[in-house]
Amino acid sequence: MDKKIYPFVKWAGGKRQLLPIINENLPSELLSGKITKYIEPFVGGGAVLFDLIQKFEFEQIVINDFNLDLINLYKAIKYDVDTLINKLEIIVEEYLNLDTDMRAEYYYNIRKLFNNTPSGSIDKSVYLLFLNKTCFNGLYRVNSKNEFNVPHGKYKNPTILDKDNLISVSNALSNVDILQGDFTNVRDFVDEKTFVYFDPPYRPLNSTSNFTSYSDNDFNDDEQIRLANFFNELNEKNAKLMLSNSDPKNIDENDEFFDKLYSKYNIMRVHAKRVINSKSSGRGIITELLIINY
Repeated sequence: MDKKIYPFVKWAGGKRQLLPIINENLPSELLSGKITKYIEPFVGGGAVLFDLIQKFEFEQIVINDFNLDLINLYKAIKYDVDTLINKLEIIVEEYLNLDTDMRAEYYYNIRKLFNNTPSGSIDKSVYLLFLNKTCFNGLYRVNSKNEFNVPHGKYKNPTILDKDNLISVSNALSNVDILQGDFTNVRDFVDEKTFVYFDPPYRPLNSTSNFTSYSDNDFNDDEQIRLANFFNELNEKNAKLMLSNSDPKNIDENDEFFDKLYSKYNIMRVHAKRVINSKSSGRGIITELLIINY
């Protein structure tokens, strides 16, 4: 690959800072070329995906996410990146030429257009990419009506459109199978030559960090248990599996939720810089879980 590629969206829980640790713990079969498939059931912003496909050759890559609009953006970049760039270019030029107050008004007009545009259209993907780069903290959050409701971010000079990266991402996605829906969608693709990386919505550490609304699907403890059962199922297929999640012991040292769920696997506690509550004292280095079956 000629140019380094990186995620085209900001995404809550992105894995860019954990990439060195993830790379240190990749299965040896991947390094020796025995693994031919790579699968991500919760692709999100794709930091791990884009990192690995620049380092390894895979015969098949499958990505999935529950968020329909995110997946449609992936498809738009894969199949129609030139149209996406051309349409976004117009919006970006209009937006950047406005003063702060007018930018906010423009942002909320685009947000309204996004919420009123049918999923699957190229325009909706253009609006999503614009909103992602100009909204507060790059969040994706929806209300009870499944409407995107993140406020304007008020950045002075946001980088909204990176043409070179979008084109590189489009080329990288050319051989990637893109699925949308439940994480179990990937089941039939998995065999003993597969590496699966799971990055589900993290279990909240406390009420103020309870952010799981990446879509209109709430990922509660029942879902975490269902995911662990699926992890067990794929383990029986002799696939190599890695999973990230929050570490409840940051808040309660007696919370054994994940330790019990994944008791037969290798559970590592790795350091990450996260915001775990609104107070500055709650920001800094905490531990996260990295769970592997090898």
